[in-house]
Amino acid sequence: MLRLTKKADYGLMALKYLAEHADATSLSAKDIAEAYHIPPQLLAKILQRLAKVGILRSHAGMNGGYSLLKPSREISAFEVIHAIDGPLFITSCGPSQSGCDLTDSCTIKEPLSRVNDSISGLLRSISIADLVDQGTEVTVRRQPGQELVTIQL
Repeated sequence: MLRLTKKADYGLMALKYLAEHADATSLSAKDIAEAYHIPPQLLAKILQRLAKVGILRSHAGMNGGYSLLKPSREISAFEVIHAIDGPLFITSCGPSQSGCDLTDSCTIKEPLSRVNDSISGLLRSISIADLVDQGTEVTVRRQPGQELVTIQL
């Protein structure tokens, strides 16, 4: 089973919270942590990382905190997960792995690579705004001639 890390979960939750409160100038890590019962220090590190890669804007000062740097429709779940956890691979033999002893006889690397690409594509199609819109359906069209995938959020 593919699972997101807690850090990725927390990052997505925080961005959803910021999108829901888009009218606020900025929200502190403490505010967000309290809303979701997330460890504040861990969330602060996650938010700092998201600010560093350009997903969030950090506001310094007494009323400082964080806000979305761009509209929530333009931030994908993939972008957030990648910023927090790095490249997404469902197997240990990702595209950059070249030292595998089974490379010459492996029969599943290519099919699993396609699965990985499909999961990445699906995560790219889900925006933070989709997470806010309860009951939203996200439909992803895969390669021409292949079926549609619909996910109920």
